[in-house]
Amino acid sequence: MTVPTSAFSAFALEPFPTVRPGDDLARTIMQVLDQTGSTLQDQDVIVVASKVVSIAEQRYVNLAAVTPTPEAESLSARTGKPATITQLILDESVSYVMAGEHGPLIARHRLGFELTSAGVDRAGTEGAWLLPLDPDSSARALRDALITLASADVAVAIADSDGRADRRGATCISIGSAGVAPLRLTKHEGKRQEETLTDMITGAAGIILGQRGRGAPVAVLRGISYEPSNDGVAMMLHHSPAHQQPE
Repeated sequence: MTVPTSAFSAFALEPFPTVRPGDDLARTIMQVLDQTGSTLQDQDVIVVASKVVSIAEQRYVNLAAVTPTPEAESLSARTGKPATITQLILDESVSYVMAGEHGPLIARHRLGFELTSAGVDRAGTEGAWLLPLDPDSSARALRDALITLASADVAVAIADSDGRADRRGATCISIGSAGVAPLRLTKHEGKRQEETLTDMITGAAGIILGQRGRGAPVAVLRGISYEPSNDGVAMMLHHSPAHQQPE
């Protein structure tokens, strides 16, 4: 067990430049840190919005290449989403439920996550972004690069916005992590509880990241006590990946 966290701080890296396909996220993060006079410290957790990871990894789909099935057309009529988007949701998921008469669609992604719309993020009217192929691997690569560039032993968590079937609105959950144990065990008076620490970390960062139009896709959390670990978010999922996503 780690020492309990009694206080922590969080700050956004801003202004953050627009991320383009193929960009080096680690170097972009370091550039923003340099420009703002900030530095990374040991034990910092860098939380990154999944969308910029997907953009950097070129996970774009042109909707003109998507052919909706009758099921996708039916879901489109019920939810108001374009049929090409509902088809991508079906393609990316192994099952789904409608939270209400008109949605949202809560889907179990092929990677094992339960996410609103299977994590499909519209890119204007012509395209969409899919989740990273392997979010834990993406987090590890980003962490390794930041450790080298910043000379600080940091951790990384990748955050995605997510809705719940029982309520309106969205929160942030972790879909990838590196350097921080995703589960935290707490004990008190003989009671034991496993907690999804990386979800709590991304939820805290979501107060910063979740403000639409702000343009701050990266936040740094400092002062959180955690157990270093090479395990990723996948280790705490009930469902293993259904199959490898296509390249």
